[in-house]
Amino acid sequence: MKVSSAKENILKKIRQALSESTPIPFPQSEGNASVFHPSRQDLEVEFAEQFAKLQGKFIFCVDHAELVSQLNALIATQGLKKLYCREEKLRETLKAQAFDGFADVGLADCDAAVTTCEGLVARTGSIILSSAGRSGRTVSVYAPVHICVAYTDQLVYDVRDGLVGMKEKYPQQLPSLISFATGPSRTADIEKTLVVGVHGPKEVYLFLVDS
Repeated sequence: MKVSSAKENILKKIRQALSESTPIPFPQSEGNASVFHPSRQDLEVEFAEQFAKLQGKFIFCVDHAELVSQLNALIATQGLKKLYCREEKLRETLKAQAFDGFADVGLADCDAAVTTCEGLVARTGSIILSSAGRSGRTVSVYAPVHICVAYTDQLVYDVRDGLVGMKEKYPQQLPSLISFATGPSRTADIEKTLVVGVHGPKEVYLFLVDS
């Protein structure tokens, strides 16, 4: 099939454009710096404020002993009888503090699921989760209540910092799924009425342990 001269000219220009990089006209505006001002307060405080604005429940713990104490208090006040946790290391950490609140149930039958996370973004109040975590893809979104245990050294200011941290943690290959959970599941698709817990947990608790 003979290619017309006009089409050949177009293809030639495309090939030339692909082989020669075009300089960016405004290099200072191409994401070299964050558009958000750095936080003027501690990251723990910044995260707590933003997380609370998103209807998340924030609990600060000085150590694992207080974590277990606060966790037991939550279980009692909210009537959580079937706690699910897939992460063996987390179970052992809590068990070392005499915590015995986990039930022998599957994810589909639990009242709440307890997980760790990859990190926390203070500016947006987000929890960084990934498929590489021991809880997998479903635990944090399938249970009606998500309880996340995190540490102060996991805090970063912005989303960009969180992604940099993920690249450093997984230098060979990033997890197939990285998500930023920002408060309980919510939607306003129907008549602009906000509904919580439609396609994810109705409540999210973040226990931040000083590290």
